[in-house]
Amino acid sequence: MINTYHSSMASLPPPLPPRRSQVLVEPQASSAGRSKTLLRSLLGVVVLHFLLTAGGFIFLYYTGKTETTPQLSGDAPQQSSSRTLARMIVAKPKDLSALDSRSGNLQWDMKHSVRNNINYYHNSWLTALQPGDYVVFSRVTFSKADPVKPLASAVKLRRGESAKETVAMLAYCSLDTSGSGSNPQLCTASMGEVMSLERGNQLSLWVEDRSLVDYSRAATSFGMYKL
Repeated sequence: MINTYHSSMASLPPPLPPRRSQVLVEPQASSAGRSKTLLRSLLGVVVLHFLLTAGGFIFLYYTGKTETTPQLSGDAPQQSSSRTLARMIVAKPKDLSALDSRSGNLQWDMKHSVRNNINYYHNSWLTALQPGDYVVFSRVTFSKADPVKPLASAVKLRRGESAKETVAMLAYCSLDTSGSGSNPQLCTASMGEVMSLERGNQLSLWVEDRSLVDYSRAATSFGMYKL
């Protein structure tokens, strides 16, 4: 009897060994290369963004340093600002008896006044640097009465330093001159108006008698701002 089982098993080829290790190595090397390329691209974008940002800041810095506010010849330098205004405090004369004339323009206290885009001239005039419509207002308080003349305050306008002066606004107030009251008498002359000004126009605050004015900050002041 022939052994057919043994002969059939011997004719079959031996099975091939598995090759899993070769298949796994190649994808790992490809993934690492793509990661390095992506990292380099992101680093380049970050560096480019930093350079553009730094360049923008440098450009704005040097552009801001070269900007100046236009000035008129002979006037004081101005600080740049987006708002055009002036809030002026009136200075009290050191010696009222030494004044050449009782009537005249009040002097500005430049140390405590505020100005933006408006210059001053001889401490008693304000010069408009920009044409336009301005709200102009003033408040003058009198602490003494004048038995002969009215207590008057005016805003004066001139078109330039050597131009003729005109009265733009005028106000009065009155005090009791009988002397019957025991408390000190006070009255305030207030004015306010919208005025159209050109570049170089000047405004001042004038009173009939400077010795009768209350020079405290809250009592007497002048201001203007551009609409």
